Amino acid sequence: MSLSRIMKFITGGSEAFLGIPFIGAAFVFSTSWGILFVMFIAHFITLLIARNAKGSMAGSILGMVTSFIAVIPFVGITMHIITAIVLLIDAITHEE
Repeated sequence: MSLSRIMKFITGGSEAFLGIPFIGAAFVFSTSWGILFVMFIAHFITLLIARNAKGSMAGSILGMVTSFIAVIPFVGITMHIITAIVLLIDAITHEE
């Protein structure tokens, strides 16, 4: 399994967790939105790895956008879920 695929599973799973309506929101609030910065960095690293592997970068770019938009409560939850789906599908269908 490639590093790009592993990172997409990790970031996709993290986004899925943050997309859980009350649990994810409570986690974001408890970190004073700091987790959104951490996720931005994780998506950026995944983007660089995917680019070097000549793989799809769409999920990582969407994740970086989500990290900014997620400060808006209900919009953020929706974006986390969409990003998780895109990243996990990309990781599952990843060609090695």
